[in-house]
Amino acid sequence: MHDIKAIRDNPAAFDMGLARRGLDPMAAELLKIDAERRDHVQKLQDAQARRNAASKEIGDAMKSGDKARAEALKAEMGAIKDIIASGEAVERDIDQRLSAALAVIPNIPLDDVPDGKDETGNVEVRRWGTPGSFAYEPRQHFDIGEWLGLMDFEAAAKISGARFVVMKGQLARLERAVAQFMLDHQTGVNGYTEHYVPFMVNDAAMYGTGQLPKFADDLFRTTDGRWLIPTAEVSLTNLVRETILDEKDLPLRLTAYTPCFRAEAGAAGRDTRGMIRQHQFSKVELVSITTPEQSRDELERMTGSAESVLQALKLPYRVMRLCTGDMGFGSRMTYDLEVWLPGQNAYREISSCSVCGDFQARRMDARFKPADGKGTRYVHTLNGSGLAVGRTMVAILENYQNADGSVTIPEALRPYMGGADKIMRG
Repeated sequence: MHDIKAIRDNPAAFDMGLARRGLDPMAAELLKIDAERRDHVQKLQDAQARRNAASKEIGDAMKSGDKARAEALKAEMGAIKDIIASGEAVERDIDQRLSAALAVIPNIPLDDVPDGKDETGNVEVRRWGTPGSFAYEPRQHFDIGEWLGLMDFEAAAKISGARFVVMKGQLARLERAVAQFMLDHQTGVNGYTEHYVPFMVNDAAMYGTGQLPKFADDLFRTTDGRWLIPTAEVSLTNLVRETILDEKDLPLRLTAYTPCFRAEAGAAGRDTRGMIRQHQFSKVELVSITTPEQSRDELERMTGSAESVLQALKLPYRVMRLCTGDMGFGSRMTYDLEVWLPGQNAYREISSCSVCGDFQARRMDARFKPADGKGTRYVHTLNGSGLAVGRTMVAILENYQNADGSVTIPEALRPYMGGADKIMRG
């Protein structure tokens, strides 16, 4: 959510930020509603002041025995009361209109975010690792999994439809091993605190992190009005909703392993085969709650925490700084980690790490009390994948495949696989 006062103070800067997102100017329309609200509030305050004055005047008239004047003032107060009551309803309506307008406007990019219309404008920051060479044409993960007899998309389709998968045996265990390794790594090495959180949330939680109202079509809703989380970011970030934290307790670094559910209505025709884009997948999520002064450094730290998992698994990747046209709705800056997939001969996204500034905090009313004790300030929030489990599985299958169809298990995962070093066809 944007700060209307900041827009009022510098509408040109706000519109310039939107222009970098490819959007038309909106400040004038927002300020029109804001001016209407402020004018209306002033009228209400004037009416309340007159009511208070009339109340005193009635007392004075009664004391002096001027019953006629007292009765006239009482009639006036009755009319003022009606004006205030109806005026408060109008104020709520104006507030709702302003909030609704602000709620669908994306965050403003930081100055050093590159400009661009789409992913072609993203900028490579660094690479790690060297893609392996194969004496044969490397296979894609779904061909590997199906050949092993451990990955079944047809069975999943019978149960649930497209964009689901059934895994069994050593592949099912590998999925569990990857998730457990990530959790252990993020908690034991990178200092995040593990949480178990709800997988279903209410409207307020989805609104707080920016999924609602704009992206309702990309979500799954239950019959009782709750929402299945698209990422644990929703549950973790909302832990500080309507909370005032102490500065000494920041930053908070939170992690959770959860299933994620995404309708992804806008993804029609993309990655229709395999595990790259599914309606249900698992992820280890990272969330940080910081002061404004800490947030940029925390973005670098969070990105490094996600990278460290890929490094431990010895999976080649690159880090991309997303351009203005490719960033998410709530982000001010995003780093994507793209892992090398030899079966596709391409780098594909496996993690996004974003700093949101106070954008989500304003929607959640999440604040902190500065160490100097003067007032409260909005926290800054960050989120990232540490990592997406399914896409990590894809990367392992493709990078660790062997000519005989088997898959070597990365050394870091072998303790979680009962010491096994290969997955072979049964």
